[in-house]
Amino acid sequence: MKKYISKAIQYILFPSIGLYIIWHLYKNQKADEILEVLKNDVNYSWIVLSIVLGLLSHLSRAMRWQMLIKTVERKPKLSNTFWAVMTGYLANLIFPRMGEVTRCSVISKYESMSFTRILGTVVAERLIDLLMLVLVFIFVLILQFDFLWSFLSVQLNWTGYSQFFSSPYVIGTLILLAGVIFFVKRNMHNFSAFTRLKSLWDKFKEGFASIKNVDNKPIFIFHTLFIWCMYFLMIYVCFFSMSSTSSLPFSAGITILLTGSLGMLAPVQGGIGPWHFMVIATLQMYGISEASSGIFALVVHAAQNVMIIVAGLVAFFILPLINRTVREGSYDKEDIEPFAL
Repeated sequence: MKKYISKAIQYILFPSIGLYIIWHLYKNQKADEILEVLKNDVNYSWIVLSIVLGLLSHLSRAMRWQMLIKTVERKPKLSNTFWAVMTGYLANLIFPRMGEVTRCSVISKYESMSFTRILGTVVAERLIDLLMLVLVFIFVLILQFDFLWSFLSVQLNWTGYSQFFSSPYVIGTLILLAGVIFFVKRNMHNFSAFTRLKSLWDKFKEGFASIKNVDNKPIFIFHTLFIWCMYFLMIYVCFFSMSSTSSLPFSAGITILLTGSLGMLAPVQGGIGPWHFMVIATLQMYGISEASSGIFALVVHAAQNVMIIVAGLVAFFILPLINRTVREGSYDKEDIEPFAL
């Protein structure tokens, strides 16, 4: 029963909240006015450039992931790695947070590798992305502290949050969770079921520790910086697609990279709703009208997701064609069972 409730929350409640946010953001804008702007006031050459930059970031991510996988298994083919990344992004548009599992499944299948070790490399990769997001936050904080503080003051109710986290129910829940973790760690050896989990955890740790074993660390760092530079440029070049946003400063692109990334953390397919809300709110703080902010967010988000849908669907057709013979390796069917889709 709990499993069905969890799935209902993940696949029905969260998407519904996202759609409600979209409706709330655009309810005051007339469809014919939006279509008029999309037809006459948007220079789609900049949007196409943004899509190209997005593809370059995904290619660089695939190359960086290759380097991580090589430390725990062997170096997979770049074609498989790239198309696996694209299937992962497509899966995230359907099922939140399923992309990581999906792309690991693709590599595990076509490269005959341990699913759990590969999943560990993805967790390591996400840890690096989290670090980069923190660095972007620090950069924005230094560059325009007053703007960021004003944005947070407007969007967050600090009093409400402080009351929530000081609630005895929340404190009690955290204490109970800590107790459960302590009990499990103390009694893990008494449960036979943990034997299999320990084996999986050992493989997972191998993948997670892949960062320190990367062969060419300067190239690895280059890919990491390149990916996030492309993320920034994907947004920045789109400023020039509309006259209302063409004069926005360099710093606005970095700020939207930060706030948009925070919106993408919401457990909603493709960040639909929360991403739009964060970007629109940020643009309005820069003096862009509600209508122009809404259209900008709509165009940029739609363009990137169309690219992901097209590339993801191509991946499903091309992967079997370029992998007519599956490579021999350490693939174990039981290894993937705990994470089966």
